[in-house]
Amino acid sequence: MTARHALIVRGGWEGHHPVEATDLFVPFLRDNGFDVRIESDPEVYTDRDAMDAVDLVVQSVTMSQASREAVAGLRAAVEQGTGLAGWHGGIADSYRDSSDYLQLVGGQFATHPSRHPDERPGDERDNFVDHTIEVTDAGRASSIMAGIDGFALRTEQYWVLTDDLNDVLATTTHPVQPYHPWHRPITSPAVWTRAWGRGRVFVATPGHDVEVLKDDNVRTIIERGMLWASRTESE
Repeated sequence: MTARHALIVRGGWEGHHPVEATDLFVPFLRDNGFDVRIESDPEVYTDRDAMDAVDLVVQSVTMSQASREAVAGLRAAVEQGTGLAGWHGGIADSYRDSSDYLQLVGGQFATHPSRHPDERPGDERDNFVDHTIEVTDAGRASSIMAGIDGFALRTEQYWVLTDDLNDVLATTTHPVQPYHPWHRPITSPAVWTRAWGRGRVFVATPGHDVEVLKDDNVRTIIERGMLWASRTESE
């Protein structure tokens, strides 16, 4: 049986622990028949020969920049059948200056609402809030979410700007709070898939740190999402 090829691209803002986070999933990928290559620079996307051989890109690059050529290379690879998967800011808050990347992924981090001012310790926990991930009807019909009901997390809750091309498998709702300026609850996608040419894109917004990624529900969703996104034998 020919091995599949996974490319992990990791880097950017260190607050999302790109090395530790992606290392968590390397054994799973190898156990599922992937040869795993790891790169720290998105310029690998410009290597057409390398990208033609990749079945799955797992990206964990928060913020940072990618050249126009790198984004074009990633888009072309996905359009030809390479899968793209990731979580949290590593995929939904990458390359903020590239509208072409945003269109490919289908969602951009906007903010993560904070706790009450009196409850903020003055570090990253300022934005750790209790919230629920709710499975949608599309999610209940998806193998990615099979057997998973709504579940609670205490971590960053992403507010995402998105479009209607996504198949939203789970959502999360930001409530109205007197210390925030919005006036009605806002529901954001928390897990989605997206068809792009012959390729598939998978995004999960939970995953701020390794502790969140080790949550049974979060880890299961991401593992299934990576396999779902990977190029299929018929492509």
